[in-house]
Amino acid sequence: MQTRLADFVKQRPEHDELAAILRACVHCGFCNATCPTYQLLGDERDGPRGRIYLLKQALEGGPVSKLTQRHLDRCLNCRSCETTCPSGVQYGRLLDLGGKIVEERVARSLFEHWRRHGLRRILPYRQRFRRLLQLVRLLRPILPKSLRGKIPPKAATTPWPTRRHRRQMLVLVGCVQAELAPAIDVAAAKVLDRLGISLLAVENSGCCGALPYHLHDHQQARELARRNIDACWPYIEQGAEAVVMTASGCGVTVKDYDKLLERDPAYRDKARRFAGVVKDIGEVIGDEDLSGFKADGEKIAFHSPCTLQHGQQLNGRVESILTRIGYHLTPVRDSHLCCGSAGVYSLLQPELATQLQRNKLANLQAGQPDLIATANIGCLSHLQAGGAKVVHWIELLTEYE
Repeated sequence: MQTRLADFVKQRPEHDELAAILRACVHCGFCNATCPTYQLLGDERDGPRGRIYLLKQALEGGPVSKLTQRHLDRCLNCRSCETTCPSGVQYGRLLDLGGKIVEERVARSLFEHWRRHGLRRILPYRQRFRRLLQLVRLLRPILPKSLRGKIPPKAATTPWPTRRHRRQMLVLVGCVQAELAPAIDVAAAKVLDRLGISLLAVENSGCCGALPYHLHDHQQARELARRNIDACWPYIEQGAEAVVMTASGCGVTVKDYDKLLERDPAYRDKARRFAGVVKDIGEVIGDEDLSGFKADGEKIAFHSPCTLQHGQQLNGRVESILTRIGYHLTPVRDSHLCCGSAGVYSLLQPELATQLQRNKLANLQAGQPDLIATANIGCLSHLQAGGAKVVHWIELLTEYE
């Protein structure tokens, strides 16, 4: 795609990268065939190719409007289009960098401004989110039905394994998952403990930065990334094997810390090394001897999150683990399509998110599984809100202790 970026874009450090991504697009339209919002809405501007044109127009200095912003906002950033694209267009990167420029050029309504500000200032901070969650649980009886389903009951606390091994790995304390489903990290610690690995929850670590980054506050995302690197660094220096991610949505962001901090001379090298030791829990478990884990052929429908299969390109990794230990995986139609969670998308675009949720649940339940499993807290919570019984797949392995 020929492009001539505007002078105000040429002054930005990401100019060359933006130009290269735009030039890579050959207008083929294969991406629309696997785009969830294009499948629902049928509008060219609600597919990757159309959004690339909108971003190109904005970056060339053309007119942008709230309509431009509306079509970009509808994107789930699921990156299914990247898996499909024969030209390797880095659409997600273009949306993150170009979308920030559109955000600077188009003012949002006061309501939208403060809604997004509130999400950035509460959800990434565990203590703030905990207090909010306590409040909404108290108010649950008087909230609309559509909101009540999104509020999980308080999770029971489970003790962390106390045994220590020579092999050690790290896990970030995180933010939302630590409050909504603390049993996930405990399950990961128990499974790794059985495999002779100690999983250490790193104090002073927190949110990965994905939420503010995708809401175009890249500075806040960088601050959170630096905090996590600083918190983990002493352990990495002492030989910790990996930083284990139990939420695929966080994992895809943390693996990109080298890109996020590439222009920070104080953290550039650390970020590169840090990103190099980040592994999804499926990558860790898949490399170990699982002969001690035996399932009895229960039927599981596995929902592979977009951040796992498209973002991290780990499609089939978890499925292989579950099959190896004896689970029967039911077929899932359109498994490449997003469930509608997509970070805070289900809060900002509830109608589209609900349509995608219903479609996904219908496909997951078509094979009449005993249980639905997934690999990301956002997907888990979103699908549970649709009335399904959903667990993180790592919790299945704790049943065979």
